[in-house]
Formats: sequence, structure tokens, C-alpha cells
Amino acid sequence: MSEPLLQVKQIKVRYSGLPVIHGVSLVVYPGETVCVVGSNGAGKSTILRAVMGSQRAFDGEILFNGAAIRNLRTEAIVHLGVVYVPEEKMLFRPLSVEENLLLGAYCLNDQEQIAKNLEFVFALFPRLRERRKQAASTLSGGEQQMVAVGRGLMSNPRILMLDEPSLGLSPLLVDELFGAVFKLKEEGLTILLVEQNVREALEMSDRGYVLQTGRIVEEGTGAELLRSDKVQQAFLGL
Repeated sequence: MSEPLLQVKQIKVRYSGLPVIHGVSLVVYPGETVCVVGSNGAGKSTILRAVMGSQRAFDGEILFNGAAIRNLRTEAIVHLGVVYVPEEKMLFRPLSVEENLLLGAYCLNDQEQIAKNLEFVFALFPRLRERRKQAASTLSGGEQQMVAVGRGLMSNPRILMLDEPSLGLSPLLVDELFGAVFKLKEEGLTILLVEQNVREALEMSDRGYVLQTGRIVEEGTGAELLRSDKVQQAFLGL
């Protein structure tokens, strides 16, 4: 097997002095889709923010492509190819769809590559091509999520970290969004997915981790976790 692209080793994270992540470890290999599932408040999003450096881990190691990144600034981590699509979307609402997308390519200088990436995003989300000149503020929640994911793709990420992408969306838009993520998986993009939508996340993922109150309590392939009694009882109502 190839070397891991992302390694999180025994990280610990505090909020306001209170420990919320207690020695979590996970690994993501190139081309994999890996999910972290768990109930609301388990600490899933905190792990992604720790990788990005926006929420500092006070202990443990975070390695990207074999190099330590735990103490790097977020901007430097982005330049390495780590892209985080936050739950909050954080779009520039007065700007158009296209302007928001182009902001995601700020670390690229090749205009031809930027145009190619923009076309890739429009092919992935045809609805955004139709609305490319509309202000982000006029979009539905699902369309805004498409812009957020598309903006993340504009910088040619080596790993795309998605934080609760289906949150608050209608079942139809959830299917559409997960369909797009599955296409990215088929393209070979490395994806780390945090989701409350446990069944869909595990069905799509090569491997997964179950997080409860800041600790990994189970890990395995997506199929193994779907068959797990603990997962079925806690998250699937079986």
C-alpha cells in the first residue's frame, strides 16, 4: 500500500480549556474516501478544524504527505493542497456564483488551469452554470452548498475535507450532492468526509471511523461499519 497522505496521531483538542478530542488517530491514503461519523457534538468537525490549523491541537501529530503540519498557519496548509469546506459555507453573499468560485483559485497563477477548473465545477454542478451571474445570496441552501464545494475544488486540492455537506438539505438535494461527491471519488480525488448522514456516508466511503464524545470507538471499511451492531443500534435505528 502507498504511504498515507494524511495522518492524525493521538491529537488532543480543547475548547475554552475543556478537552473535546481525546487522543484521536486516523489515516487517509491517496485516492481514498474516508468518513468520520457520529452524533451531533461528538467532535467530528473539530478534527477537520485541527487539521486546517483553525483550531489548534495541543498534543499529538498531524502529518500531510509525511511532513508535520500541526504548527503551520492555515494559509500554508491550504497551499500544500489541503482544502476544507466548512459546514457554515462562508460564501461572499453579494458576489456572484462565478466570483465566489474564482476566489477558491486564489493560490493558482495559471489562468488556463483556473478556466479548466471552473469548467469542471460547472460540469459537476450544472445548476451553477445556469446561475453563474447570480448573487450567492439569491441561491437556495443546496445551491450554496454546491458553490462551497465547487470553490474548494477550484484550487486543485490533494485532499478535500467536507464538513457536514448534507446538513439542512432536502432529501433530493442530499442525493444530488452525494452523487457529485461520488463522481469526485471516481475521479480519484482523496476525500475526508464528516457526516451525520451515517448510512449514505458509509455506503460511499472506503473506510470509516465512528466518533463518540471525542474518541474513536470503532473503525473499519464502510461495509464493515454498516454491519456493525453498534453502528446499527446507535445511528441506523436497527
